[in-house]
Amino acid sequence: MNILPFSNQLVRIPIWGLGCAGGASGISRAFDYCKAYPDAKVLVVCVELCSLTFQKEDYSKSNLVGASLFADGAACALVCGDNVEFGQDISVPHIIGRGSKWMPDSEDVMGWDVKNSGLHVVFSKNIPVIISKWLGPFIHEFLNNHDVLPEQIDNFVAHPGGKKVLQAYEEALQLTSEHTNVSREILQANGNMSSPTVLYVLEEYMLKKNKQNTLGLLVALGPGFSGEVVLLEWRE
Repeated sequence: MNILPFSNQLVRIPIWGLGCAGGASGISRAFDYCKAYPDAKVLVVCVELCSLTFQKEDYSKSNLVGASLFADGAACALVCGDNVEFGQDISVPHIIGRGSKWMPDSEDVMGWDVKNSGLHVVFSKNIPVIISKWLGPFIHEFLNNHDVLPEQIDNFVAHPGGKKVLQAYEEALQLTSEHTNVSREILQANGNMSSPTVLYVLEEYMLKKNKQNTLGLLVALGPGFSGEVVLLEWRE
């Protein structure tokens, strides 16, 4: 804020603790704000320093997986209200709706244990199974509420939590590996950067030439255990 010429009346909404779901949740909160203020321009900024959780004395499987899988990263996205003039004749994603889901009594699925030595990752081995059983009904109910069929989704903008998580997405939503290719490529190139990762995936889809009225689904899962989903439509 000191470097860029922001107004000193800038409204800020700092959010911490949503982990991998943070990027999608930030987009959702920006959408909510723009619905209330259609002239608004909202900058969603995600910064994650996952390396701060590295515990060199911890040889547990969760810590080794976390150290190997997670990475530092940052990303931002600009979300504009309907009254904002874009100024370019290109196809961009418009937010149609968003949904949230929380799983009760799931503190031991994903998150952090705060100990004297620092943050220790909590990463249940049952996450892929949970996704397969829990995510499918959530997504299908969300799409049904917007009168959209699963087969109408062309761009599956998924946060790549890991290889098994991507496979669980495919099983839960009857997708092919083609739907998760972009997410897999981002994971291979950058690792799981927590909240910014889904914005990296979204950027790749935005760089593609999408036909008018192409539908997309932005999905991310995080501590809580929770899920966030955003329905997108590409149009001018």
